[in-house]
Amino acid sequence: MPAKSQSQQKAAGAALAAKRGEMKKSELKGASRSMEKSMSEKELHDMASTKRKGKAEHVRH
Repeated sequence: MPAKSQSQQKAAGAALAAKRGEMKKSELKGASRSMEKSMSEKELHDMASTKRKGKAEHVRH
């Protein structure tokens, strides 16, 4: 599932780093914390590897 915004892509990257043990899970905040708990490593990788070009910084729901 590709990221819909740059901020979502960044949060997925932080969650992926924590899941892989590259950073402490306690350092995660907000969306990245819940993403780390609820998504698999593959799902996080797919979202974090989305290209940023043309993406809005934030997307309103």
